Amino acid sequence: MFSPAARRTLAFALGFVLLLLIIWSLARALPTPGLLDYGSFIASGQAASQGLDPYGIYPLTFHVVMPGFESWNPNLNPPAALPLFQLLGLMDPHEGFRLWWSLSVLCYAATVLLLARRDSSRGAHWLAALWAFALAGFWDTLVLGQIYLPLVLSAAGAWLLLERGQGVLAGVAIGLVIAVKPNFMVWPALLFLAGYYRPVVSAGVTALLLSLLPLLLYGPDVYQQWFALLATEGQRVAFLTNASLAGLLLRSGLGILAAPIGVLVLAALAFWAWRSRPSLAQASVLGLIGALVASPLAWVHYTLFLLPLFFTRPMNWALGLAAVLLVLPVPWVLSFMASPSWVQASIGSVYGWAVLLCLVGSLTGTRAKASEKEAPGRPLASADRHHGTKIS
Repeated sequence: MFSPAARRTLAFALGFVLLLLIIWSLARALPTPGLLDYGSFIASGQAASQGLDPYGIYPLTFHVVMPGFESWNPNLNPPAALPLFQLLGLMDPHEGFRLWWSLSVLCYAATVLLLARRDSSRGAHWLAALWAFALAGFWDTLVLGQIYLPLVLSAAGAWLLLERGQGVLAGVAIGLVIAVKPNFMVWPALLFLAGYYRPVVSAGVTALLLSLLPLLLYGPDVYQQWFALLATEGQRVAFLTNASLAGLLLRSGLGILAAPIGVLVLAALAFWAWRSRPSLAQASVLGLIGALVASPLAWVHYTLFLLPLFFTRPMNWALGLAAVLLVLPVPWVLSFMASPSWVQASIGSVYGWAVLLCLVGSLTGTRAKASEKEAPGRPLASADRHHGTKIS
């Protein structure tokens, strides 16, 4: 459609816009005296070290107050994350925030570099990297002091290890992710149903060991306290940065359908994985997207786990539109918190729509899998399945 010169001009124009967005986002995301979610994590770690409820409300717990919404933001992460929070709590909170901010940026930079270098035959790496650093989920993670970026690195590393046939190591990386974010269990579940057993066993053992550690450190009550907090979190499903299908349906006045449709989505993905025996890449793509679609809470930060999808799959109209929606800044989206419900369900739900577009774009690619080449590295074909076995 476009000549090579026109494509280069368009690429540079897009790059310039993305660079401006990155500069604006950086100015907003630099550490400030406010601790936000990081404060909630420190409060949780300190409470755990003192034998108190790590899922309670404390002076450092983040209190969200904005037009149309008010809520405490206690630590929602499972007990497997508490040892990290306890360790961070040994530092001055503000110094710890700056250290964690810096480590998070390094983890994300490593993630983008690994994915960009995956296939030297693909062009415009610089544009894809700029897009990745313009993503709303990245900058809001830094603003809040959240813990997602080391987990994003672990998930991307698992993806690349799976491509190289290193299933056991990939499983360890996946297990780290699901120990801290259990909703991503959809990923190894689809791998198992598709016939890839070794990475699933490795992931399960890793997640189990990490989840048992809090029992030894804090006692069995810590899980009861976590479950009790989760039971009270229904009001946050409608928050506009929740990109799950449940959030989208709730804003549309169809919240009663969220649970059954979520179960239906998971059942459909499970049947597809069992019936069609997809490649590792295909099972991973839909496992990650399915985790976001079907979770009650899947914040915009969770969309960063989909980075391999955009770096390794051919672009189509759905993925292209999703890529545009995912760079729209969080402050702009949150400006619709007090808007009428139809505005929240449409413009205010751009992250939810983006995740659904990722699902559509991935399914389109799956239908064309017969002609798709999954390079570089060893082909992800049926010979890799641990039926006979070749995944290691």
